[in-house]
Amino acid sequence: MKRQSVTRLILAAALLAGAAAPAAFAKPDKALTAALAAPARSPANVARDRYRHPAETLAFFGVKPNHVVVEAIPGGGWYTEILAPYLAKKGTLYLAQPAGRGRDALKAKLDAAPAVYGKARWADMPLTAATVPDGSADVVLTFRNVHNLIMNGGTAADDAFASFYRALKPGGVLGIVDHRLPESRDSAMEKSSGYLKRSTVVALAAKAGFRLAAESEVNANPRDTADYEKGVWSLPPALRNGETDKAKYLAIGESDRMTLKFVKPRR
Repeated sequence: MKRQSVTRLILAAALLAGAAAPAAFAKPDKALTAALAAPARSPANVARDRYRHPAETLAFFGVKPNHVVVEAIPGGGWYTEILAPYLAKKGTLYLAQPAGRGRDALKAKLDAAPAVYGKARWADMPLTAATVPDGSADVVLTFRNVHNLIMNGGTAADDAFASFYRALKPGGVLGIVDHRLPESRDSAMEKSSGYLKRSTVVALAAKAGFRLAAESEVNANPRDTADYEKGVWSLPPALRNGETDKAKYLAIGESDRMTLKFVKPRR
């Protein structure tokens, strides 16, 4: 092999070594296993565990039962059903949901089961020191929401990431799961498809001050081609095409997702 070729290989290896290496699937602790089996979880949500891998995902992000955790934009509360019982005894759960119908619906759900959700605290979104004190959180999590922040335009995404950074302790973790757009695709697709390039999320986090610590393929789905007329919402659970090609989309399953773990550096 020519010396130039060898040099290129060495440089490529060095670049790969500098990036966050894919992590092995972490195993959940006993408390998380119990939370996954909590009776408050709806059967419809449990049925989606096979796509969302909550045990492995939360273990990968390093969430512990004594942590202060912020779930940013929890939506209908899919992960809240797991996090609330998991953190109820020793930890703290903040739910950062913007005001509106989504928050009202989630609040009604939580108010109906105070024994499960009564200790959860509401927070502003973007996070503010008034609801989540700066430097107080061990982990901030947001699942399938960064694409919405990008689609909102303006400074929505930058403002959210800056608030995540402020809320976290030095050494704290920002865990992100989102629909993955291949890097070779037109970036304009990020404005309408619901998919995002990994590089876009990494750049957003870096701008806020985060360091990419690790990434996992636990939520990958190679069957997802990310090129549907109605975007990611063609796939389950949305199935926006109705009965048209429904069997095809069900066979694909939920989207191909990146699972990225960022850390707020210790000064």
